[in-house]
Order: sequence, then structure tokens, then C-alpha cells
Amino acid sequence: MSEFDNPDSGLERFRSRIAVSLAAVLIAFLALAGRFIWLQIVQHDYYTTRAEDNRISLVPIVPNRGVIVDANGLVLARNYSAFTLEVTPSRVDDLEATINGLAEIIDVQVKDRKRFKRLLEDAKNFESIPIRNRLTDEEVARFAAHRYRFPGVEVKARLFRQYPQGALASHALGYIGRVADKDVEWIDEKEQAANYKGTEHIGKTGIEQRYEFELHGKTGYEEVEIDAGGRAIRSLRRIPPISGNNLALTLDAKLQGMAEKAFGERRGALVAIDPSTGGILALVSTPTYDPNLFVDGITPDNWKELNESIDKPMVNRVINGAYPPGSTFKPFMALAALAAGKRTPAQAISDPGFFNFGGHLFRDDKKGGHGMVDMYRSIVQSCDTYYYQLANDMGIDAIARFMGSVGLGQRTGVDLGKDEKGESEGVLPSPEWKKRRFKKPEQQKWYAGETISIGIGQGYNAYTPIQLAQAVATLANNGVMYRPHLVHHIVDSKTGEQRLIEPQPIRTLNWKPEHVEVIKRAMLGVNKEGTGARAFAGAPYEAAGKTGTAQVFSLKGGKYESGRLNERLRDHALFIAFAPVDKPKIALAVLVENGGFGAQSAAPIARMVFDYYLLGKVPGGPAAEDPTAREEDEADEE
Repeated sequence: MSEFDNPDSGLERFRSRIAVSLAAVLIAFLALAGRFIWLQIVQHDYYTTRAEDNRISLVPIVPNRGVIVDANGLVLARNYSAFTLEVTPSRVDDLEATINGLAEIIDVQVKDRKRFKRLLEDAKNFESIPIRNRLTDEEVARFAAHRYRFPGVEVKARLFRQYPQGALASHALGYIGRVADKDVEWIDEKEQAANYKGTEHIGKTGIEQRYEFELHGKTGYEEVEIDAGGRAIRSLRRIPPISGNNLALTLDAKLQGMAEKAFGERRGALVAIDPSTGGILALVSTPTYDPNLFVDGITPDNWKELNESIDKPMVNRVINGAYPPGSTFKPFMALAALAAGKRTPAQAISDPGFFNFGGHLFRDDKKGGHGMVDMYRSIVQSCDTYYYQLANDMGIDAIARFMGSVGLGQRTGVDLGKDEKGESEGVLPSPEWKKRRFKKPEQQKWYAGETISIGIGQGYNAYTPIQLAQAVATLANNGVMYRPHLVHHIVDSKTGEQRLIEPQPIRTLNWKPEHVEVIKRAMLGVNKEGTGARAFAGAPYEAAGKTGTAQVFSLKGGKYESGRLNERLRDHALFIAFAPVDKPKIALAVLVENGGFGAQSAAPIARMVFDYYLLGKVPGGPAAEDPTAREEDEADEE
């Protein structure tokens, strides 16, 4: 007898399966519904934004860079409009063929192609990229006649940086160049990356770099609708850029030009300062260069010429050249002696023409010496022996403390370059400095004999021209020291409001007025009857000064004969001065590399600067050297 399944049992199993299936379907539908709610309601704003981002792209609009003018409103850096030939990659089928075709009617050089490829890597598909900048009118017309052949290529007007005065004040202004990797790092560090989208140029040196974020402006944007292929369809909205702020300098371009002209073909530096504010009136580093060469990327040939030149035109000697001060150090040594009570103005020494220290003779430049020498004569006649003995009496620690107080061996903080680290510190010698400078214990020891040469501005002494200018300006201002600066005020490009860069006093030195007066009158004597008298003969104003001559190499006891030396081995010529003596309006430091005696090369340049600034007298040419000038500034050691 066969067995049959229970119908009720089969029906129960079937119902169970149906229930499980329905539950699974229900769960699936609930999951779908939940996901639908999550995507369409909870995440609605997020995905709407994502969709809009895919449909809309932001194209940066680079702002106009701010203008730089001198103290009288003369434009030193500006922007000008020029035509560029630009290619939109998304609208071109064959880029290489298009560029080759353009080269048949427009001069497209290898450097243009390289720049285009570099920009293409960083650009969006729908953005236009320049293949040639600054087209001539003839080239624009030629392209217009062939435009039908080049879909996706058009002529646009763009702004370019220009330095209308050429090489004038180039080391003060600096220059702009294409944004490099290190610039991107700096921008990121300053949290300015969003404002530099689309920016191709940035300040590289000088004021252009220090005030980059003032000059750059605020980047604008254009919202562009694009299709699935990345092609632009239409413009939806435009947020205009805000131009960079304008800078007005303390620098007088006419004085600057005259000072540069005074150097002629000679190498050197000059800094002229208003002692009462620290405002820089002229800043010369020569030879100079034309910053216009860098605007659109300097050519390899031009860069090689500038970078490999033996004259080093790219070096800003004002803030990066460190030189022994020579006898320009002596007025500060004399003031230090008065402040420390080591000398009185009337106290005199007998100068036999040398100073004997432990059997070693430190010779004065004047054979036989100067006889009896007090403080006034020591400065006017530049008596080395007086300062050998004074340095020995004071000691290196006291000298270093005083010279540090007038800013020697320290960065001045002048507003040039990216930050203060771009300025050289120079060398203010001291036992502590020597321990930091040298590694071997025998080299680290300070010897008493080393102090002797320090007293006449030789030895380890090395200061920048701007440090010397700041020091003499502080003396002219009776001990009140200001930070040197080039920008007088900033003009807001949107409101026109002027923001003054307030003069920044660094310190007020506790000098006795009678001591300062002694030094000023002695420096006046330099230009009346001393080493600067020939250069300032007939001046209708009173100028205080001090000549200096700094050795480039040790004479080893030999006699200095400039005519027999290679030009680059000759002594450096220096001069510090201020005028008028009673109410100083200008203080300066002049350095002529390998110029010989300060009275011969540097003082005549200072005279020309003073004549122009105080009298409006315009010279006819470079300052003439005085071949008969001689000084008693340095030592022959035996």
C-alpha cells in the first residue's frame, strides 16, 4: 500500500515559503525606500551641489596689479594692455596642427611653445591659453585675415607689468616673474592660495615681493556652464576682481636717477635717508638691470649675461654687500669713547706714525705721524694711531656693545624682499661672534692684537651700506634711530583711502648732546679742512662727513700702489655724510667698489647728491674722480 503526503503539511510549507518571500520583498522595498529618502531628502543638498559642480565651473579672473609711484607721483611700475593670441583646447581638434598653422602667419618661437605646454598642464579644458603675448598691430591684422582657419583661436587683450623708467631703481623696485614651486609654498604658508587661482606672475624681489599681497588684489570669478565633454556653453555669473592697492614711495626718482648717473660705470652702492623719519630718498646698487626683462620670462641669454657677469648686477649691494667700513668707523669710535669716559675732546696723544703693541707695529698712513692729536684732529685728519690706541684702551666688548647700539652688524628691517632674512647681517666682531664663526678652539680665541685693527674699521668688521647709512642718520638725528623704509603710504584701490606707513623709531640712544656736538663739528671739519675738503669746496651749505678707505686684501707690510694693482684688488672707497649740519635733511653712505680713496671717488658722488637735493643743482655727468686726493685712512702693518 503506497503512502501519500499529508495535504495540510504541504500547504503549510508553501505558505511558509510565501511568507519568507513576501518578507524579503518587503525588506527590499523598505531598503529601497530608505535609500531613496536618504538620497532625495537627507542628502539632497549635497548631491545637488555635486551636480552643479559638474555642470558649472569657476574660472578665475586675475586682478590688475597695483601701481608704484615715487614721492612726487612719477610712475615706476604700472600695467599696460596688449594683445595676446590664445587657444582654447576644448575647441580645437588637433592642437599641434593648429599651432603649426599659426606659426605660418605669426612668429611663434620655441620658447612660446614650451610655455604653452607648461600652461596647458595646469589649465582646465575650456580655458584659453596664450600661445603668443604682445602681438603687434600687423600681427593682429594678419591673424584676423586668417581667423576662419583656426576655430578655437582668438585675440584677447591682457594686462602686462611695465617699468616705464627702465633700470632706474631696479634694486629697490625688484621685479615680477612666473609663479614657481617655492612661490606656491610661500602662498600656501600665508594662506593665500585661494586668492592666487589663475595668477601667473608674482613679485620676486624688492618692493614687488615685500608688498606682494598689497599689490596683487583680490581675484574675481566667472561661473561657466559646461557640457559633459568639458566645453563651455555659456557664462552664468561674473564676480569682478578687485585691483591691487597702489604704493607711494619715499624715494625721489629724480634724485635716484642723478645718484645712479653720478656713479657712471663704477660699481658700488648709495643709500640716502631722511634722518627724521627713516624714509629712503635714494637707493643705488650699481651696476643695475632692467626689470622689464623678467616680466614675460627672461630669455636664457639674458639670464646668463646677468647671472654670470663678473660685476654681479643682480646683487643688491645696499642690503647684501658687506664691506669693511674703513675710517667711516672712526666718528662712532670717538663717540663711544666719550660715552664710556675713555676720552675727552681735548685729550691728545702724540702720534709718531705707528702704534707699538707687543712689538708689532701698526702703522699710520702718514709717515712720521700727525704729532699731537686730539679728538677733533683725529677725525679731520683721519689719524689711525689715535684709534689704534683707543681701541686697545676700550677693549673689544665695549666697542661691540656701542656699535651694536647704532645698528651695525644687525639687519635694519628695511622693507625689501620677502622678509628680513633677505638682508645680510654683516659682521660685528666680538669674542662671542668668533666662537660662533669658527669651529676649531684655536680659531675661536680672541687675541688682543685683533682689537687694534677693529678701531680703524678693518679686521673682521664688515657692514652693509644701509647699516652705515642708518648709523650716520642716527648720529645726525641726535641718537634717535628710525627703521629705514621705502613705502610712504598705501592707496586703497577701491576707496582711494591712503594708509600712511608711520615712521618706526627703533630706539633712542642716551647720548649727551655735548658729545654728539663734538662729533658733528669734527665731521664738519672733515669737509672744511680735512679729507673731504676738496670735494665740498665752495658748498653753500654745511655738510658733515667722513671719508674711508677699506682694504680688499692685506698689504703684508707692503706699500699700497693702486696703479700697479688689478682694478678689482684696489681699495674700496667710502663716505658717510649728512647735511645741513644744524638741521639735517639728508644722510647718506656711499661705497665705490675698488674706487681707491674715499675722498677721491666716494665724496664727489655725495657732493652731487647733496647739491641736487638741497639746491636743485643738476649735474652734467658722472662725478669726476679727484686723482690728487689722498687720505690717511688705513694702516700698513709691519
